[in-house]
Amino acid sequence: MPMLQTKSLQTYYEISGEGETLVFVHGLGSSSQDWKFQRDFFSKSFQVIAYDVRGHGQSEKPKGPYSVPLFAKDLAELLNELNVEKAHIVGLSMGGWIAFQFAVDYPEKLRSMTIVNSWADMRLKTWQDWKGYFQRAVIFRLFSMRKIGEVLGAKLFIKPEQKGLLNDFVESWAKNHKASYMASFHAGIGWSVEDRLGEIRVPVLVIAADEDYFPLETKKAYADKIPNARLAVIEDSRHAVSVERPDEFNRALLTFLQE
Repeated sequence: MPMLQTKSLQTYYEISGEGETLVFVHGLGSSSQDWKFQRDFFSKSFQVIAYDVRGHGQSEKPKGPYSVPLFAKDLAELLNELNVEKAHIVGLSMGGWIAFQFAVDYPEKLRSMTIVNSWADMRLKTWQDWKGYFQRAVIFRLFSMRKIGEVLGAKLFIKPEQKGLLNDFVESWAKNHKASYMASFHAGIGWSVEDRLGEIRVPVLVIAADEDYFPLETKKAYADKIPNARLAVIEDSRHAVSVERPDEFNRALLTFLQE
């Protein structure tokens, strides 16, 4: 089992291929296994690393609190232990928070960045923001991880032919360690790098699903604040776009990386 002890954490990771390093960072409640449609495809041209974020998958699950800067520090330490000087970073949802934070905290280690269905600002600014936060916090505390997975999965995989993807999602979600999941959820609340987006100088690709539950306008707005960013929209897709539309996702990402 590929485990690595860094300064702060025992981390599970998978590595394959040769070339420039391409790191995939998963979302909240997910794991490195959710990049299964990307690993083989990109390892033909890159050294691909997919790892489990602190509190997720097979990585260590220390007691919280967690924070987004801590997640980014974990990634930097992992790359240092693997002797990776620079990497292309791809982050989905929570992985996007980590990629953003990594970009501003460790710019010297970044070749490019791809943000997938994520955002750069988690501050609660309105009554609706606070209401949504409290509702989610209560639901997450009251219900089992399997039940939460069933509810979330029904919103992510809505088509009859996606039954297999839905079942896989629920089974994976049910394995989450609840305390670590909650610590990761709270890590994002109040976090923001919105006022630092102009510092990011590497090429940036923002991939957005047209039916994601976070508005396309939000993604366009932060992409406009990054000097060298472009936006790619994948049609007829939702939050888990890399799983739901892997061919389109892989083509968009490969085109960006080759350029």
